[in-house]
This record gives sequence, structure tokens and C-alpha cells, in this order.
Amino acid sequence: MYKILLTLILATLLNAEVYDGVAIVVKDRAITLYELKKEMEASKIDAKKASDILIRKKLEEVETQERKITVSNSEVYDDIKKTAARNNLNISEFYEAVRESSGLSSTELKEKVKYKLLSQKLYSAIAYSSISQPSEEDVQEYYEMHKDTYKHPSAFTVIIYQAKDKSRIQEKVNNPMFYSPDIQTNEQVLPYDRISPELASMLSKTALSSFTAVVPDGKNGYMSFYIKSIESAAEGGVESVKNQIMNSIMAEKREQVLGDYFARLRYNADINIIRMPK
Repeated sequence: MYKILLTLILATLLNAEVYDGVAIVVKDRAITLYELKKEMEASKIDAKKASDILIRKKLEEVETQERKITVSNSEVYDDIKKTAARNNLNISEFYEAVRESSGLSSTELKEKVKYKLLSQKLYSAIAYSSISQPSEEDVQEYYEMHKDTYKHPSAFTVIIYQAKDKSRIQEKVNNPMFYSPDIQTNEQVLPYDRISPELASMLSKTALSSFTAVVPDGKNGYMSFYIKSIESAAEGGVESVKNQIMNSIMAEKREQVLGDYFARLRYNADINIIRMPK
């Protein structure tokens, strides 16, 4: 009898501990306090905004499962492979470059790509009609409204440090006065519009007279770019960013459709907010 009572008490306590970690329940699926705090820290937002994001993700998760929408590992791999090829890297080099530049592990990167592909498929399943391509007038209007977004340096003058041994390059980054005959140097001017978007982004985020992260060079070695000078910001005109603008407009239209759909879904969904982070 005592053993039975003890077992029941322990079970109650254990269940209470698990429940104490739950912040929100969306259609019987839990969002924990840990998940909320992690989203708040990662996105630098308050608890309300973090809860909105995670509730939306849970609703998307339920919807994709109910509609039997899936993304295979091969689809994720193909997407990553295309991005790696665009940067002249193999898959393993690309994983390492992403880890060095953004801190994302290969597993985290795959999850992000999978989520992106699931969202695209979910949109295709939800949308009742295809989105029309933006007109020339739409593109021009969008450009005029977001001109600052499309301002970027004209070019970067960089010194590229390369070596087979990653530790050599890292030592150079840590101590600019360090010299090793193993390190090759090459000064180049890299026009913004002629380099990959990923490289352009990395260089743009690096301060003048500083090194970028150490990344694979696509030749079984490693490299870092030292930003020697930056040519002043330039507007290339609407034609130079037309494709980028069209992609932005289409993405906003897709998000509008998905946002409206999930707002209606959330209104009718069984959502129980138990507690929020203090």
C-alpha cells in the first residue's frame, strides 16, 4: 500500500516538473519556457513577440503534418549543394564556412533549410491561386521606397591570406604582425556586383582594417580577407537589383498569404497560454 502511494506521489511530482516547464500549449503541442527564452535571446525580442513566432511555428508544424507535406533529406542536401556550388565550395567546406561566419552547425543549417522548403511547399498548398509576377511599375515603386536597402559599397580592396593549415591563418588573424612563409598573400579589388551574395555579405559585415572569419578557400585550404579599404556606398540603379527586388516582392506576397491564413487558424485554434518568462 505504501509503495503504491509513494509511486503515485512521485509520478505526480514528476509530471508537475514537466508541466512547470511548459509555457504554451498549441493544439496539445507544448512550447516550453526554455524555447521561449531561447527565441527571445536569439532574436533579441520580448516574450510576446517570441510567443507569437513560436505559436505560428507550431501551427505550421500541425498544418504540414495534417496535409502530409514533407521535405526529404535529399531535397535539403540539393538546396545546400546549390548554395555551396555558387560559392565554389564543396559541401563540407560550405558547412565549415557557415559555422565560421555565422556559428551555425551543419545540423542547425539543415534545419533552417528544411524549414524554408517546408514553408515554400506549405504556401503552394494553401494559396488558392498563383501570385502574379510584379510589373515594372511595382519594381520601380518598391525600389524608390527601399533605396537605402540597396545601397552598398562599390568595391572592397582586400588582402587575401591563404594557407593549407587553418591554424596558420587563425594565428595571422589573432596577431596581424605574425609572419609565416606558409601563408600566401594576394591583394585584390573585389567589385560588390561581381562576387557571390554570401561573400558580399561577409565583407560588408567586416569592419575596415579588420579580418573576416577564417573560411575554406575551395582548394583544400583556408583563407581570411583583410579589409584594406572600402569604396563609398553606391546605388547601382533599379536594373542592378531588379531580380533581388522581384524576389523580395514575391516573398512579401507569400508571407501575406501565409500570415492571413495562420491568423485565421490561430483565432480558431485551441491555444492555452500557461505562463510567460519573467
